Amino acid sequence: MEQSPSAWRPGADLVTLRLRAELLAQIRAFFAARGVLEVETPALSTAGITDPHLASFETAYAGPGPQHGRLLYLHTSPEFAMKRLLAAGSGCIYQIARVFRDREAGRRHNPEFTLLEWYRIGFDHHRLMDEVAELVATLLAGRLALAEPERLSYRALFQRDLGLDPHRASAAELAACAEARHVSIPPGMPADDPDPWLDLLLTHCIEPGLGQGRLTFVYDYPASQAALARLRPGDPPVGERFELYVNGIELANGFRELGDASEQRRRFERENAARWAFGLPVMPVDEHLLAALEAGLPDCAGVALGFDRLVMLATGKRSLAEVLAFPLDRA
Repeated sequence: MEQSPSAWRPGADLVTLRLRAELLAQIRAFFAARGVLEVETPALSTAGITDPHLASFETAYAGPGPQHGRLLYLHTSPEFAMKRLLAAGSGCIYQIARVFRDREAGRRHNPEFTLLEWYRIGFDHHRLMDEVAELVATLLAGRLALAEPERLSYRALFQRDLGLDPHRASAAELAACAEARHVSIPPGMPADDPDPWLDLLLTHCIEPGLGQGRLTFVYDYPASQAALARLRPGDPPVGERFELYVNGIELANGFRELGDASEQRRRFERENAARWAFGLPVMPVDEHLLAALEAGLPDCAGVALGFDRLVMLATGKRSLAEVLAFPLDRA
């Protein structure tokens, strides 16, 4: 493919690159003041991501020794390795990590990006939301005017914006809602699973209006969307997780972390079953993580925050390509 003569130049201007450095320094100062340890974990793992909505990059080790030819995956998040450190007694930790996700490119996506991830022992997801709000407000101070943060449960959000109870609505009711709002419906949407319909309505009808001029936290997701979060019993049970939105941009995803190894294995197996049903490769699960959970994960909450999206918000840029030194088309 013929390249532009200027393709060697950075995608981001030097003012933005300097701001990235300033924000990284502020993040490190924020956590140092709170006694949170910075750690580094490998980008390569023998385990892949089982989440059917994510795709790992694959490579193979070609060097000497018994690992020769072993398939490896670039991590989509440092989460599993960081939880192993927590189980080993690290205390509260954070990491600024380069992570990799295949099949992701666009205005708010790049296959290689920077993720800030941290874990706080003794926190639940509500207390962690307090700290996320404090950090983001600190980083955006003087750069983006923000009103007081707001918090809405997933149920309250759907009731407010669509007049639906997401924990009770059937797939048919959700499909009718999407059709009434003229949402473009992708092929293959299921007739009996509400979750894809909830995701469709959230992304097309609700997300664009979230966090306009403020931090908006959405919390307590349906149990079927708990991902790596604990379930809180009730009617209905909910996953103790949250997402943060600013000016319609999803910025962070947090959990009160699941510490039950058996339940985690069941969730990995369900995700791999979904991958098989979608025609996606079944991925090797992280046995090291499961062993760490079996040994004992301290009660904690964790969150992953998209650093490049934060830089977008701080600079008023409209795409990740404008805040990365070398986005995909210049890599």
